[in-house]
Amino acid sequence: MPELCRFYGIIIRMYFMDHNPPHFHAEYQGDRAEFDIRTLEVIAGALPGRAMALVLEWASMHRQELLANWERACAPEPLTPIDPLA
Repeated sequence: MPELCRFYGIIIRMYFMDHNPPHFHAEYQGDRAEFDIRTLEVIAGALPGRAMALVLEWASMHRQELLANWERACAPEPLTPIDPLA
């Protein structure tokens, strides 16, 4: 699964040809969660509180880039890295 971004020990990934709704995967210290790109709701899994807050902050800033990568992943075409949370 291609890695889109890494920050504060959190890894953001997206599968090629994955199921709907458009979503991304986040991993932190062995915990995993899937987030709906449009609503930022958790659709599977869970992360610790601080990691969850950081992922939501990052995703809210990069929602359009995430959606563009979702379209690429469905094509399938190479995905574009996204800047980390600073």
